[in-house]
Amino acid sequence: MYLTKSITAIGVSAALIATAGFAANHSDKAASEAVSARHAQMQLIAYHTGILGGMAKGETEYNAEMATAAATNLHAAAGFERSTLWLEGTEQGAVEGSRAKAEIWSDSEGFSDAFMALETASADMIEAAGTDLDALKAGMGAVGKACGACHDDYRGPKN
Repeated sequence: MYLTKSITAIGVSAALIATAGFAANHSDKAASEAVSARHAQMQLIAYHTGILGGMAKGETEYNAEMATAAATNLHAAAGFERSTLWLEGTEQGAVEGSRAKAEIWSDSEGFSDAFMALETASADMIEAAGTDLDALKAGMGAVGKACGACHDDYRGPKN
């Protein structure tokens, strides 16, 4: 009987350890995937902002259709639901590749407001981008300001 209880206790202990290990591993995977996904979001934002910025700077010819498409995609990327991308515990130092400052979670209202500023600026940019080059240039100021403010407050330095 003692041997049966010991074997049962060992089996339960092994199952608990395996479950805890799986949960920790799954959590690490989810955190890493969230960081990768938000990097992809930022790449989409940067790519479409680059198209618009190139036109605004005269590096590429202004094209209303292309500018509208880029602004539309910029706005879509800025509007991704943040709860799936900005998981608590994925700040810089906790997950490889993350530059997210802990302030994203300790000042979640400020972070939300900063992201909303980009959503607003990118929504306004859709109309401005297709109007003419001067309107596009004016819209770029608000987009750049929104990006910069968020990065200043909520993105850590490169490691």
